[in-house]
Amino acid sequence: MAKTMLEVKNLTTYYKTRMGEKVCSVDNVSFTLADGKSIGIAGESGCGKSTLAMSVMGYYFPPLYYEGGSIIIDGKEITSLDPDTIRTTVLGTDIAYIPQAAMNALNPSRKIIRFIEDVLKAHDSALSKKEMRELAEERFNILNLPSKVLDQYAVELSGGMKQRTVIAISTILSPKVLIADEPSSALDVSSQKIVIQLLHDLMEKGIVHSMLFITHELPLLYNVTNDIMVMYAGEIVERGTAHEMVFDPIMPYSRGLMNSIIVPEEGTRGHVLQAIPGVPPNLKIRPRGCRFAERCRYADETCRTLAVQELPATAGRLYRCRHTLEELYKIYEDELPSLLDEDTGTSGKASPGGVK
Repeated sequence: MAKTMLEVKNLTTYYKTRMGEKVCSVDNVSFTLADGKSIGIAGESGCGKSTLAMSVMGYYFPPLYYEGGSIIIDGKEITSLDPDTIRTTVLGTDIAYIPQAAMNALNPSRKIIRFIEDVLKAHDSALSKKEMRELAEERFNILNLPSKVLDQYAVELSGGMKQRTVIAISTILSPKVLIADEPSSALDVSSQKIVIQLLHDLMEKGIVHSMLFITHELPLLYNVTNDIMVMYAGEIVERGTAHEMVFDPIMPYSRGLMNSIIVPEEGTRGHVLQAIPGVPPNLKIRPRGCRFAERCRYADETCRTLAVQELPATAGRLYRCRHTLEELYKIYEDELPSLLDEDTGTSGKASPGGVK
């Protein structure tokens, strides 16, 4: 059995507004990540994905605050550590973060080598500049980045090169857990492929042990991660293998996400794109029942008033819905649309929810 590299238990964090209001963006989240494995986190913008990433690092600063729960990295509980200890002994070594919009994360007035020196000095002040440069050149070589990049400024690099450089800086200390927050966004298709392959190589070469990959593009995770978790309104609403989550999601929200996009492996044949109606709830006031109830076509009054727990569906599969698997599949089966085949002019059936 693989060693547990990251364990998050009942983690709750919130933002505080200037009026003193609490906005609970990560609410009682629990999950584990095994050594050598990767988990994808998907969901709409504002569902709490990036806040969860920041929270898991245990490094809080206003307006983000910690309320409760535990974060254990390789057997080490970090929520009880002070910020300076986390910065110098946890960040970069135990856990590292590739920020969203990473291409804009580099100060254009500093050479790339200076960023690496800052990271290395924070963990080992005894290193000389020569030693730091040798370490940087060795790591850049492993990641197929030319050493000349170290003496360049961010403005001299292309978008794809900036992204790869940020990844190299974030992983210079070989972290046990890497959090990649939408690392392929704003890149062209060829650059996306390079970045994703680079992340695969980091794990294969043992530079990174485990990875959390965050994106709003659920199908992308099919080729990147082992498991997928779907977030909605600060909660994990479903978890399963990448294949299960892309081709057979259970929770109505997960199905809604898949209905709203094209799955490359399936194509457009027999797939009707449907938007999810409504907007996510205001988390200044936590809903009493299911947080997706106001947008869910299958919700009844009980859904709106009864708090929903995570229910095990199959081995390793969780979903947050009061309906049983049998009830949901019966609903999906009854809703199978009769579609006109564009090529032959004959009618055909789509799979439940528009996905297989």
